[in-house]
Amino acid sequence: MTIKVPRSQQTMKERLVKPAWLKVKAPGSPEYMKTKEVVKGLALNTVCEEAHCPNIGECWSHRTATFMIMGELCTRRCHFCSVKDGTDENLEPLDPLEPHRVGMAVKKLGLRHAVITSVDRDDVADFGASHFARTVESIRRHAPECKIELLIPDLRGSREALSTILDAGVDVLNHNVETVPRLYKRVRPGSGYIRSLSILRWAKERSPSVKTKSGIMVGLGEAPEEVHALMDDLRFCNVDIMTIGQYLRPTEKQMPVREFVTPEEFENYRMIGLSKGFQFVESGALVRSSYHAWKHTSPEPLAEVEGHDSNERNTRTTLSA
Repeated sequence: MTIKVPRSQQTMKERLVKPAWLKVKAPGSPEYMKTKEVVKGLALNTVCEEAHCPNIGECWSHRTATFMIMGELCTRRCHFCSVKDGTDENLEPLDPLEPHRVGMAVKKLGLRHAVITSVDRDDVADFGASHFARTVESIRRHAPECKIELLIPDLRGSREALSTILDAGVDVLNHNVETVPRLYKRVRPGSGYIRSLSILRWAKERSPSVKTKSGIMVGLGEAPEEVHALMDDLRFCNVDIMTIGQYLRPTEKQMPVREFVTPEEFENYRMIGLSKGFQFVESGALVRSSYHAWKHTSPEPLAEVEGHDSNERNTRTTLSA
């Protein structure tokens, strides 16, 4: 059963009455502080901080984080995201040394699976594709055994920009559709559902060996049947991996939560997704795009291979959030 939140009570409900399964420990372990030291020492941004990810304590305690390149200002105005707005007045040129610093951080943290995402930079000629490619090259140079997953923006639907990224040699190409098509205008007014599906379809057509991945948030007012139909759309584009997590309002500036989805419903989504042909479905209240990302490239789900619960603490070295 879904916990529905009346509109008049949404702010109070999310602040004070979150379900028990959404409560996480405050960060502060020595390992967390070490990861923070490496990230700050190399002047890097992480989506863990910018998006107020609830898993930051767990992931950073394992010296893991998802790096966010191309600055901390975004040219889109998504109503679920707390990343700062970028305008003509405050946007700066891309930092040419940032890819090198990311490669150094991956090496220092001893990562086996690195996840790199970015803000949207619609002001840049190739939407940041070359910057992504240089970051991949830097990681390959500093940590050649590390698998690389990129969580990319929609590149304004540019096949040329997508080709630049794929040619760099990634292992996983992730692009989130975020929500069901009916809610796009309210949730992602600067983006397009078909455009996002096209990026995923083109990526698989151009580089069949690259695993493709996409994710959504639930709790925004979607119906289960809409999620099922979205799964069909992703599978039509041959997407291999899907993530499903609960939307949590980062600050009062973003749109409110409409409902809290139960663990049982998340498990049902997982099973339905697997029945539709996804190789892996990570579904849970605290799941985010790159949470437990190293699992998603394994031949078989770890929970079945080693008998671990799907919500186990990640004890391998990875870069996920």
